[in-house]
Amino acid sequence: MIDLFISAFVTLFVVIDPPGCAPIYASLTSGASAAQRRAMALRATFIAACILIFFAMFGEALLAFLHIDLDSFRIAGGIMLFMIAIDMVFEKRTERREQRAEKIKATEVEDVSVFPMAMPMLAGPGSIASVMLLVSQNNGLDRAFVIFGALLLVLLITLAALLAAGPFMRLIGNKGEAVITRLLGVLLAALAAQFVIDGLKASFPSLA
Repeated sequence: MIDLFISAFVTLFVVIDPPGCAPIYASLTSGASAAQRRAMALRATFIAACILIFFAMFGEALLAFLHIDLDSFRIAGGIMLFMIAIDMVFEKRTERREQRAEKIKATEVEDVSVFPMAMPMLAGPGSIASVMLLVSQNNGLDRAFVIFGALLLVLLITLAALLAAGPFMRLIGNKGEAVITRLLGVLLAALAAQFVIDGLKASFPSLA
């Protein structure tokens, strides 16, 4: 059981990538207060946990019933992430936020907890596929609970990383944050493109 826990933990940690998600989350919530960041981080982690546990238990049956291939998640998730990346690189999100503020004369913070943080950043195609594969390869309720324990530990680490990212980004200042946001936008665009490429390769083996 210990070997299973370690294996599941390492797999899910690498796929979910808490250190990689944290700075992206900080950039997406740059206009939010500390309380709003905490609330969105908690909500994103909780929703991601629910999604991953659901797919671990019922994912294969659901996808088979709907005739949906998991590679479709990769392609769709990649396209959505690429749209977010473009906004980060060209600061379109900041422009829209300022325009909304002028129109309603109030502070309005976009909630990123569901999209893109909970899905597809945390509960994305890779993490969904990983939990489904881990559970399908380890029959038995006791082994499933071990996998769920590893998943919850990874998500707790992710939550801690998200909560710590905001103060760090504020420490480096507005100019430093702008540079990092654009850099992360480029990296996120590359990640999104990789999602689409992987989905297309799996769907069309002749492209590989």
